[in-house]
Formats: sequence, C-alpha cells, structure tokens
Amino acid sequence: MMLKLGVPSKGRLQADTFEWFAQRGVTLKRTESDREYTGSVEGVDNVQLVLLSAGEIPKELAKGRIHLGVTGTDLIQEKLPDHVGQVIPLEEMGFGFADLIIAVPKVWVDVNCLDDLDAAAAQFRKDHGFRLRIATKYHNLVRAGLRDFGVADYQLVDSQGATEGTVKNLTAEAIADITSSGATLEANHLKILSDGVLLKSQATVFASKSADYRAAPLAEFCTKMGWEVPQL
Repeated sequence: MMLKLGVPSKGRLQADTFEWFAQRGVTLKRTESDREYTGSVEGVDNVQLVLLSAGEIPKELAKGRIHLGVTGTDLIQEKLPDHVGQVIPLEEMGFGFADLIIAVPKVWVDVNCLDDLDAAAAQFRKDHGFRLRIATKYHNLVRAGLRDFGVADYQLVDSQGATEGTVKNLTAEAIADITSSGATLEANHLKILSDGVLLKSQATVFASKSADYRAAPLAEFCTKMGWEVPQL
C-alpha cells in the first residue's frame, strides 16, 4: 500500500513545498502537464503524491483519504473544528506565514483593541438597529476568537472575494482576514486592532488520525524526514 502525501496543487505554496522536501532528499514532481493533478515522488519508496487545493487537504486528511498533507494551520483549524482529534502536526515548514486578524477603519480613532470593538458594536446596534458586520471567510475561527475576548454583539457576513474592500463598499463595518504584509489593509485604510491577531498560521505537515496505515510505510517515511513516528 502506498503512503499518500497531499500537497498544494499550484502556486507559491506548491513551489515552496517541493523545495522544502527536496532539501530533505525527497523530490516531488508533477507528471504530464501543469494541468494534471498527479505527480511522482523520488528518494523514498512507496509514497504517492496527491495534488489538491490547500483548502481540500484538511477534509481529505479528516476522511482518511490521504495519510499526510501540507496545508496552513488556519485551514486546518477553520475546516476541522475537532482538528485535535482528527490530525497530528508533524513539522512546521517555515513558510506560508499569515495571521488571521481583526481590522477596522482607521477613522475609528477610539477603537484600538477588542474591548473597544465590543463597546463600539453595542453602540452600533443601538444607533443603527442591526449588529455590526464583520466580513470574513473564516467563520469558525473568528467566532471562537471573539468569544474568547467576550465580543458578542456582531454578525459575520461571508466574503469569498476581496474581503478588505467590503468596508469601502459598505457591506461590512470591519473585517477578519488572513494577512502577511498588511499592505492591502493599508491600501484600504484599515488598521489591525492591537490584540486583534486571532491566529498565527504557517504551512505544516499533518498526519491523518483516521487513515489506514496498516500497510503504508509511515515509519520509514518519518525516519527519512527526521520525524518522530506519531502515535495514531
């Protein structure tokens, strides 16, 4: 049985993943054209490369259809509410850094932390008759993060496009999104709250707790990579 390794199917995350494994003596390659989602693995036996979108990898790990997967901490925790019971992190990879943040308009000079946001949200509902809207793709993480800080009087609005533009377009009053440099926030006249980093994320190798390892060479691959064999 082959050990199935899921990695991102395109973009910078794929390129960095291929380079990261190559530095450790394992060569990952696409087969056929760039449009094909298949690949090969050299430098270790009985490992199959599975190319998936980074957003698909958490669910494929949870269902046990791949044994190992490379994706961001943010996607694991957003898509798998019971991630502790479903996957085990094997190694942080040192790239793909991003923070999940809460940001508000710069003109909100009296709103600089989450306590301020809580007070502003209560006042906003009193003034406007509906809850302050926070645009995000990360509903589970944002709800959990704001609950930890006691922020309650808000509503989440789904944003699958340019989240930073929702405030300018008057479809939200604040945003919760992934950022790496903050340049897009600056361009949209938004500021991150002083305690508004809800999660620090990076690319990580995860192992599935539900995959069938009985004939898959997990121990051999972990030894090759210098990982402790997880207790699954």
